[in-house]
Amino acid sequence: MNHFFDKANDESRWQAVETRDSRADGQFVFAVKTTGICCRPSCSARHPLRKNVLFFESVDAAVDAGFRPCKRCQPDKQAPEQQRIDRITQACRILEASNDSIVLADLASQVAMSPFHFHRLFKQVTGLTPHAWQKALRAKRLRAQLAQGEPVTRAVFDAGFQSESNYYQQADKVLGMTAKQYRQGGDRTVIQFVVGSCRLGAFLVAQSERGICAILLGNEAKTLIAELETLFPHSALMAGDELFAQNVAQVVSLLERPGQQFDLPLDIQGTAFQQQVWQALRDIPAGQTASYRDIAERIGKPQAVRAVAGACAANKLAVIIPCHRVVRNDGAISGYRWGVERKRQLLKIEAEQQGE
Repeated sequence: MNHFFDKANDESRWQAVETRDSRADGQFVFAVKTTGICCRPSCSARHPLRKNVLFFESVDAAVDAGFRPCKRCQPDKQAPEQQRIDRITQACRILEASNDSIVLADLASQVAMSPFHFHRLFKQVTGLTPHAWQKALRAKRLRAQLAQGEPVTRAVFDAGFQSESNYYQQADKVLGMTAKQYRQGGDRTVIQFVVGSCRLGAFLVAQSERGICAILLGNEAKTLIAELETLFPHSALMAGDELFAQNVAQVVSLLERPGQQFDLPLDIQGTAFQQQVWQALRDIPAGQTASYRDIAERIGKPQAVRAVAGACAANKLAVIIPCHRVVRNDGAISGYRWGVERKRQLLKIEAEQQGE
């Protein structure tokens, strides 16, 4: 049985070895013919000559071929980065199992880490601080309870809020409306909107009391309005006032030239996972792209590639949350809520701007 990778892929693997790319750890190991040792791509040992290197799919395959694991990088053991991610995963499970808030020191202690390092790693892996993650978790629980028709008071306590007053202090940020309104599908929430056209085609911009809540793209205004009605089925939709018109002008400017600074308040509602993905998307610089797998790895969930794609598809804020910058692993352009051709157009516009 041939354990080696195809020659066509060897150069990319060698590049990962040369740059000690930790993201390649677990995907393959390299072995050195002159030493008889196999290592992780990120091994800190001195680089061997390229002609002496072989690549294997796994440590076991390298061992079967007569190589022994490196004592420095220990490729036969769990990668240090994965160990850290597993601790954060453990912390998330602890939070999910508790109806009470857990202070930073106690949570860090339960996963055998110092509060300082735990806080930094938690944010690095999840994109949120432990405190923000717990708030997002409570919001998710509250939405689920209300969607099932639970009484407001019971839903508030079951979601982990310590008291009704504690909930009402955070209600706007948690749901963007009162719990009763949310349970009724956003009943009596007022949303201003306007439709128009720009270089990307037809657009619709909508704003709630909390900020811009939808930026939709398409070919016809009536289709976009129907989409807005589907997204906010029980809200009162109305034409925008003069102040809203000023905000729309800033949105249109962004649609025309993606990547520029945007400082209007946003009304972003989504699950904790979706918000992690959307924040990762906003961290992609204009003119650059990332794969769905890249985003999954950045938020510490490398196996959640399909879920990342789902979060991109659920995005209601075109361009501001730049899901158009996410491509397939092979670089191909696909999967855009507002059409692949429009996605290609956005990427072309950004590439031209970078060349100016």
